[in-house]
Amino acid sequence: MTESHDPQLLKGVLSLLLLHLLAEQESYGYEVVQRLQAAGFADVLEGSVYPALNRLLREGRVETRLVPSPGGPARKYYRLTGEGRKALADSTAAWDRHVAGVRAVLSRVAESQGD
Repeated sequence: MTESHDPQLLKGVLSLLLLHLLAEQESYGYEVVQRLQAAGFADVLEGSVYPALNRLLREGRVETRLVPSPGGPARKYYRLTGEGRKALADSTAAWDRHVAGVRAVLSRVAESQGD
């Protein structure tokens, strides 16, 4: 059973997830949605992914190319730029610091409740 995620937390980490998925492999928008959902983010919908991809495009962190599709219109594939790779490294480090800080506080609270 897949649990839903806090929308505010997900909003804060969506760009990091997108950058990571695109570092793994170039993908078109709907494929990115499917990959997120397969990773346990079933509540992530196209309506949040496409605006985030467009923001990353405007920021120069991803670039696109059109690839003909045999069953319809061409697909827009997204891939990281050099700036995107730098942003991924920086964001991953920031995320790791954030998680470590949260864990440190939560473990202190848990220890004090054990008394």
